[in-house]
Formats: sequence, structure tokens, C-alpha cells
Amino acid sequence: MEWGLFAKYGPSLLSGFGYTVMCWAIGTLGALALGFLIALALRYGNRPIQWLLRIYIEIIRGTPFLVQLFLLYYGGPFIGLTLDSLPAGLVALTVYGSPYFAEIFRAGFAAVPPGQVEAARAMGFDEGTIVRRVMLPAMLVSALPALTNFAIILTKETVILSIVTIPELRYQVQTMASVTFAFVEATFALAIFFWAFVELISYFGRLLERRVTFYLLEKP
Repeated sequence: MEWGLFAKYGPSLLSGFGYTVMCWAIGTLGALALGFLIALALRYGNRPIQWLLRIYIEIIRGTPFLVQLFLLYYGGPFIGLTLDSLPAGLVALTVYGSPYFAEIFRAGFAAVPPGQVEAARAMGFDEGTIVRRVMLPAMLVSALPALTNFAIILTKETVILSIVTIPELRYQVQTMASVTFAFVEATFALAIFFWAFVELISYFGRLLERRVTFYLLEKP
């Protein structure tokens, strides 16, 4: 293994890793926000809205991210939607992740004991306050492991963004391999970066889970 290649291509690999982290962070936050809104609409929306959202969820979950990204980036101009590569990648990640997060939130809401919700209504709380003060904290305890797990899965999906020329880590690794023919070294670098990234996300997920649990136990 030619270790000198890592010193030569280190700056470009770090730059690609920075793009990977940025795309993952923005796409994951967008998917979380959209998924939460979808879960609320599934719970409180009328039947036509719930029916349309169910169709959306099944379509997105039933098609690969690669296909969705291709359709958005290359097929978008046919319907008047022209996006540069980076915005297209971020939108695609947000759309792809939102149904999975929505189902996690939906299951979390369903796991909240009905008695807590009924007690809050009896005390005169409006639905917004019930969701914010009663359902959301209780739901997060059961949902956080699943949310963290899918956030980790989204890190793997970022490698597909290279097909629309976003200079993320896999794009830089491919460039390094095509110039040097050092495919083993390039693949090794890709694996190390992603392993470290996943471990970091797992650590913060466990930390957040402990903090939420501690807050609920200490809450009067």
C-alpha cells in the first residue's frame, strides 16, 4: 500500500469529506423536519391528506435513491425544474429520508400512553401544547435509536451524490483512483472516513438519548 498517496491527496479527500458531512447534515435535518410534519399531518390531517401522504411515502420508500436523484437532476428540466448539482442532491436526500423519519415519528407518537394525552386535554391544553409538552418528549425516548440508525443509513446514501458531480468523498476517491490506479488505497480511505463518521454519529445519538431520558426522569 502506497501511504504517500494519502499525503498527496489528503487535502482533496478532506475537502470531499467536508462536502459529505455538509450534504448529510443539511439533508438529514431537512428530512427530519419534513418527516415530522408528515407524521403530524398523518395524525391530525383529514382523510384526503392522509391518503395523499400515504401514496407519497410508498412511492419514495419503494424506489431507490439513485433513481430518485436521476429523475430530479436529469428529468427535472423536462417539467421546468432545473437545479444545480448541489441543490438537487440536498433536495433528493431530504425527500428520500422524509418518509422513513415520518414513519419513525408516527410509531413514536402511537407509543405514547393515551392516558397522558387525555389527562393533558382534561387540563385544558391545546393540541399544539400537547404535542410539544407531552407527546414529543415521551416519543423521543423510544424513537431516538431508530432516528439515529436511519441518520447513519443516510451517510451511506451520500456516496450516490457523486453521479451528479457533487465533489463529495466518493467523487474525490474516484478521482484519486482513476489518476493513480491505486484502487485499494482509495477504497481504504473511503472506508476509514465513513467508519469514523458513523462512530461519531452513533456517539452523539447515544449522548442525546441519555440526556432526553435524564430530562424526563428529573422533570417534575
